[in-house]
Amino acid sequence: MWGGSRPTGCQTKTTGISHIEPKIIPRSEHSISRAYIDSNAVKVLYRLKDANYAAYLVGGGVRDLLLGREPKDFDVATDARPEEIRAEFKNCRLVGRRFRLAHVMFGREVVEVATFRAAPTPDDGGLDDEERGPLLRDNVYGTLEEDAWRRDFTVNALYYDIRDFSVVDYTGGLADLNAGVLRLIGDDPALRYREDPVRMLRAV
Repeated sequence: MWGGSRPTGCQTKTTGISHIEPKIIPRSEHSISRAYIDSNAVKVLYRLKDANYAAYLVGGGVRDLLLGREPKDFDVATDARPEEIRAEFKNCRLVGRRFRLAHVMFGREVVEVATFRAAPTPDDGGLDDEERGPLLRDNVYGTLEEDAWRRDFTVNALYYDIRDFSVVDYTGGLADLNAGVLRLIGDDPALRYREDPVRMLRAV
């Protein structure tokens, strides 16, 4: 099933987001265990947490764990800026211009760490202003909530919180996951595809 999704009364930043409370799924009500998370990803999460940064497992890794599948990789989202992430890890390098990311290296294994993003606007210089075209850069930092609303699909906007092992859901992703629904975040699917055409490949 395809479509756009946005709870009543909520909008993306580009149209004026209004704050909503996320659904918090406690450890007792979901199937994710640290035993099934890559040990190096756990190290990254705890290092950031111990440095007083927010740190969450996010994306396909969380989705796959909830489905009982073995994730291909593990991504981390945090409120630490790229330079702050690099300061915490000697085995870290910063990559990308359009998407400024931190890669924490463990031999050949890479744990990707991204700072919370907000939706860029033409005023930020982050969007092609021609009918809201492709994202030119995505380094507008934001909050956890803003980060959730700028992701591609609801099932990829679920956050595993290392502090209390809960899952944080702003977009209804868990309900979609349980229903087998693949839903773009936002109420204009065509716009989301124009912003980032790679989303079409992710959907496939």
